[in-house]
Amino acid sequence: MRLANKHAMITGAASGIGRAIAMRLASRMTHLTLVDIDAAGLERTAREARELGAAVDSQRRDLTLRDEVDATVQESLDQSAGVDLLVNNAGVTYHGPTHAMPAGDLERLMSLNLLAHVRLTHGLLPSLLARPEAHVLNVCSVLGLAGMPRVSAYCAGKFAMVGFSESLRSEYGRVGLGVTAFCPGFVRTELFGSAPLPEGQSKPKSPPAWICLSPERVARRAVLAVERNRGRVVLDPYCWWAIGLKRRLPAAFDWALSLGRRRRVERKRRELAALAPDPQTALRMKLGLGERPRLARAA
Repeated sequence: MRLANKHAMITGAASGIGRAIAMRLASRMTHLTLVDIDAAGLERTAREARELGAAVDSQRRDLTLRDEVDATVQESLDQSAGVDLLVNNAGVTYHGPTHAMPAGDLERLMSLNLLAHVRLTHGLLPSLLARPEAHVLNVCSVLGLAGMPRVSAYCAGKFAMVGFSESLRSEYGRVGLGVTAFCPGFVRTELFGSAPLPEGQSKPKSPPAWICLSPERVARRAVLAVERNRGRVVLDPYCWWAIGLKRRLPAAFDWALSLGRRRRVERKRRELAALAPDPQTALRMKLGLGERPRLARAA
């Protein structure tokens, strides 16, 4: 896709990957529409993009709300009859045991990471198809290709976005709509650092610096993927290694993720045995089922 004199909408543009993509596109595109809930960060991105020569509109929206998504679509259609490039980037995460995740956090994550992008794409799709050349860039994740522990809801949303991207590409690629599932690994952003945590859980350790990419490097690859109409882009060799291991040796991948499981199970059994002389009763109490009823013996 040729980017000169085109109009792009970028969600999650106030910081991180979204901001880096906006900066990358600002000097090459005539018009940007930036969307985020962070008003201060949004204004900073808009100001710096204007300094690079782009015409910029900004919309402060909470995309977890369906009405806000609909308003974003309608304003874009009213002002410029849609966009040439849609960058679905906004997202949040949650790090912790799945069973401890509050229902409200689960709904917010899925609303933003999945439903908002699907609704935006659906609302803008007729205008995208009406243009001779258009593109949808879905910022997914390597966690949309290989699941990891303690981020199950995040993985669920990203897996769904990869599938959504592939389906759209197979459906509309022949009529000029490019769709990219863009899957970076760890990136130096505040995504995980700002994630809500269950009560009593400490903040997770940051990944080692050598494994993390800068937002600017990710943005360069993302824009290149749009220009070359790539269907799926996975960054970094370690990501390819993990995905290849999962695809070719699924049992080995599962073994690697479950290292130490037997030791943890045995430790839990010892803890339960210390709580009660009957391990089955202790387990039932641990699960909140109470003691097992005892049958009275006939005299």
